[in-house]
Amino acid sequence: MSGALATSRASERAGSGRQARRPIRLMIVDDSMVARAVLSRMIDADGNFEIAGIAGTAEDAIEALGQVMVDIVLLDLEMPGAGGLKSIPRILEAAKGAKVLIVSSLAEDGAEETIAALALGAHDTLPKPGTGRFNGRFSEVLLSKLRELGYADRSSIPLTPSAVSHRPLPAHSTEPLRLLAVGASTGGIHALATFFGALPKRIGVPILVTQHLPPAFMSVFARQLSVAAGREAVVAEDGTRLLPDRIVVAPGEAHLVVDEVNGQLIARLLKTKVASGCLPSVDPMLASAGTVVGGGALGVVLTGMGRDGAEGAKRLVEAGGSVMAQDEASSAIWGMPRAVTEAGLACAVLPPDKLARRVAARVEEDPCK
Repeated sequence: MSGALATSRASERAGSGRQARRPIRLMIVDDSMVARAVLSRMIDADGNFEIAGIAGTAEDAIEALGQVMVDIVLLDLEMPGAGGLKSIPRILEAAKGAKVLIVSSLAEDGAEETIAALALGAHDTLPKPGTGRFNGRFSEVLLSKLRELGYADRSSIPLTPSAVSHRPLPAHSTEPLRLLAVGASTGGIHALATFFGALPKRIGVPILVTQHLPPAFMSVFARQLSVAAGREAVVAEDGTRLLPDRIVVAPGEAHLVVDEVNGQLIARLLKTKVASGCLPSVDPMLASAGTVVGGGALGVVLTGMGRDGAEGAKRLVEAGGSVMAQDEASSAIWGMPRAVTEAGLACAVLPPDKLARRVAARVEEDPCK
């Protein structure tokens, strides 16, 4: 009897736990009343979700996010005012860890707007079907993506604002430059374009880039980066030779790290878990640059949410290398570069174009100051 009672109580506790698991809270941001109504009906049909807010413009969404906490923001790109695309960083900042799912007719695979949205911090995209074609298949895909995104991640949101350290900037390495490694996330495409646009066409060393993007978009991103940078850019494969002035981009499903075989720098791909949870992550790239190249390695951490890059920057500096970071004023979200700056690791904190000039100065053996 007592055993049955214990089992019954355990079942009640388990059931209570399941019932206590709150629905995933959503906000729909779309200027179309029809689209808002259709999306709402699809979502309301699934008990795992709760619509906590609806907005017709990005500006209205940002204001509403100051008053309501959500886990996912469904965002259209074509809207009045600033529009959805340019507003992604502000929405992410206001949403305090919520994820953004782009639901837009512009969000086709490989489209320039899709790549830009992901680089600005959107977590996933879904093409919106034409009028009258919101069929069952679209509903299934939408709900599947929402379940996959799940609850907001508020672990990287500071509880209270912290003052930026004003400690003296560390000195840069005086060794000849052998490798340039650049990491970016939210807002990275614009920052990278600005950085490489100001970088001399020949610096004589290999260039690595880790940008947070899903695997399916990396080849398109590499082509766009090649055009913006005016130099060859390829997606890394295991064993890819690192050649002077060629950009090697981390694939979306692996970390890009450096190895040296018979005096030749090559790329290696790893899929190990890292503290930041990012894949690809900037941390392994910078850490391996320090291990293999030491004082000849220079890391650059550009705009992005979270702390990815801080641990790798620490290991790079400890190995004798140098790290520079983007400044707050020019960053879409000053998370990753802020973490590096506040740790006292950056020898320069500047906009991307001025960081590029510091790289040029390093090549010319001018001081980084």
